[in-house]
Amino acid sequence: MRIDVMFGPAQITPALVAGRVVAVIDVLRASTTITAALAAGARNVVPLEDADAVMTRAKQLARAEVRTAGERKMMPIPGFDLGNSPREMTHEAVDAKTVLMTTTNGTATLLAIQGARDVVIASYVNCGAVTALLCAGARGGHDISIVCAGRDRQFALEDAACAGRFVRAVSKKIRGVELGDGAFVCTVLDRKYGDRLDQLFADSEHGQALTDAGLGEDLVACSAVDAHPVIPIYQDRQITLLGPDRQR
Repeated sequence: MRIDVMFGPAQITPALVAGRVVAVIDVLRASTTITAALAAGARNVVPLEDADAVMTRAKQLARAEVRTAGERKMMPIPGFDLGNSPREMTHEAVDAKTVLMTTTNGTATLLAIQGARDVVIASYVNCGAVTALLCAGARGGHDISIVCAGRDRQFALEDAACAGRFVRAVSKKIRGVELGDGAFVCTVLDRKYGDRLDQLFADSEHGQALTDAGLGEDLVACSAVDAHPVIPIYQDRQITLLGPDRQR
């Protein structure tokens, strides 16, 4: 069994996706926000290309059942109900709602993935639960690909370090795992930072940018390891929680 890590959607190829279990990571902040929304009771999260696509889809649904969410250049989109902050995804805000979402990096990466066996949304906040899914896939003989969304189509330190945590966790539980070069490099970053996620975010360009934009409190939410022990699965153009009534 092999684990590969890709840095940004431009590196996604059919050979690295088809039939594999794929984890998509956008620590700051889409994968964290999506996980928080589903943990707070959202019916589903629908990733869309841009703000126009969100508003078009919203008009097709009953207003009381929908929340629009997303960001551009880190800031909430005018006219949307919510931004791209995990702190906004409360039970009161999203319970039993469909969240229509567009972000600069995370949702674009999801939409670029085709042909995977499973696509799971991964971050620090659901690390343990997603690790269990990845290990189950590996025991079933499926290779794993981890896609780091990055920032503005560039490498993002926090996504790579988070990927390294998953690579190391699976490697400890599954014998004989082969690592691609990208996966190996990510393990080095995870060893360097470990649980010092405050330092990781302080060192990362995106973490610095969020702090400068007055969104530093989101970094605290994004560093809450295993705060939301749920498994968001992307299938049929929507993200829902994996559970006993969820077909895979």
